[in-house]
Amino acid sequence: ESMKIRRQTVEHPFATIKAWMGATHFLTRTLGRVSTEMSLHILAYNMKRVINIVGINRLLSTIAT
Repeated sequence: ESMKIRRQTVEHPFATIKAWMGATHFLTRTLGRVSTEMSLHILAYNMKRVINIVGINRLLSTIAT
């Protein structure tokens, strides 16, 4: 039961990111570049979640301080 819950909570972000990427492959090669590409996808995902949760105005005011 706990694995079922864990699988649901962890897999959702990865499935979303994979769909954004085109669900097939990375655009770059070599481990360093692929790592950078994945990091940018994760950053974009997290920023989008923050904007949806707290709103753009609160995010921008927090960044400005």
